[in-house]
Amino acid sequence: MAKPRRGVKFNHRNGSSTSLDGGRRSSFSDISEAASEPGSPRLGKQNGSAAEARNQPSEYEKKKQTFMTRMLWTFVMIGGFFAAMFMGHIYIIIIVTAIQIISFKEVIAIANVPSRARRLRFTKSLNWYFLATTMYFLYGESVIYYFKHIVLVDKVLSPFATHHRFLSFMLYVIGFVFFVASLQAGHYRFQFTQFAWTHMALYLIVVQAHFIMNNVFEGMIWFFLPVCLVVSNDIFAYIVGITFGKTQLIKLSPKKTVEGFFGAWIFTLIFGFGLTNILMRYKYFICPVNDLGANIFTGLECTPNPVFVPHTYQLPIWFPFIKSFEMAPMQFHIFMFATFASLIAPFGGFFASGLKRTFKIKDFGDSIPGHGGITDRMDCQFIMGLFAYMYYHSFIAMHKVSLGGVIETAITGLTPEEQMELVKGISKHLVNQGAIAEKVLSCLDVAVRRR
Repeated sequence: MAKPRRGVKFNHRNGSSTSLDGGRRSSFSDISEAASEPGSPRLGKQNGSAAEARNQPSEYEKKKQTFMTRMLWTFVMIGGFFAAMFMGHIYIIIIVTAIQIISFKEVIAIANVPSRARRLRFTKSLNWYFLATTMYFLYGESVIYYFKHIVLVDKVLSPFATHHRFLSFMLYVIGFVFFVASLQAGHYRFQFTQFAWTHMALYLIVVQAHFIMNNVFEGMIWFFLPVCLVVSNDIFAYIVGITFGKTQLIKLSPKKTVEGFFGAWIFTLIFGFGLTNILMRYKYFICPVNDLGANIFTGLECTPNPVFVPHTYQLPIWFPFIKSFEMAPMQFHIFMFATFASLIAPFGGFFASGLKRTFKIKDFGDSIPGHGGITDRMDCQFIMGLFAYMYYHSFIAMHKVSLGGVIETAITGLTPEEQMELVKGISKHLVNQGAIAEKVLSCLDVAVRRR
């Protein structure tokens, strides 16, 4: 007969262990007795858990609360967007700038390990420095391009405008040198990963959002129309998807269906055609910005781009019923805008979904209650805004001599003596046209002689 082994220990649920000769295991009867005793801690804990379970909202209540929060903030965002758009272009630019900064912050945060844990003091500071440098360069380019007739003739701003790109480059070089000098042994991989991640965020968010701002300067329609096309396509894809969707489109977004994807394309084309027909009637939307103080009430004045002027198109002689029709060329261009918003822009959302899956997060942030982060709402808008800018300047923009361009050429390409001769020549022409008095030309001649 085998002798019982001594010192054999057993693991229990409570993490303790006892030996056969040194202690007694708790039995189910012991547990029952403890549970039946009045005032037992175990019984109190069970009663507390049951009470908490009863007090917790049901799954239906949670979904209802989330839906109500989401809807409330949807209307807040829509109302704020339209209010800013009608108040003037400068308010839209402020919103785009805020979106740039917040989106950059959200994207940087998902890959950032707290620098305190790694004893790296300057990691976050460098991220924000590169953001500030990039925005200085991009915003400076826009201001100089659209308002060069103002900044190039100003005594204080002229040096900054003339040497803007060199100054921007030197600011970047300072950040680059500081980054290299801050490298610490044992943290190289983390620091270079952060450096690359920062530059990726700058390109995908800040640079693309910059072109959205340029669209505002070219005319509100080039900003408002792409935004509406992306939003409407998302809505139509959801409606068609839940109604007819059966075939999964892409694994990154399991709820997206082929039927919803292509069905939304058709409805977005129709919606874009109708919206464009409305927007073309108002100069506030089609005129480039020449007054940052303008709003929906003051309006803007300009000679409309020919793309907004209806043309008569002749149909082939063999075409039945009608021989011609009248339509603005913009109605043809909207086909390309709506197609890109439906078939290409959603891949910006798929890219964002893949990024979130990589880092195992649900949202980029919690900036918007019920919606997640700003980046979650703008993932398709960035690439759509860049497309709108490139398409406009390739096929629609009128490339003509501008006042700012002439002033820039005169300042940067002529000597002071040649600039004076140019001013005299223009003044003489204006005198001949009766635009200025002849004594102005005489005063100018006296000033030149004294010089």
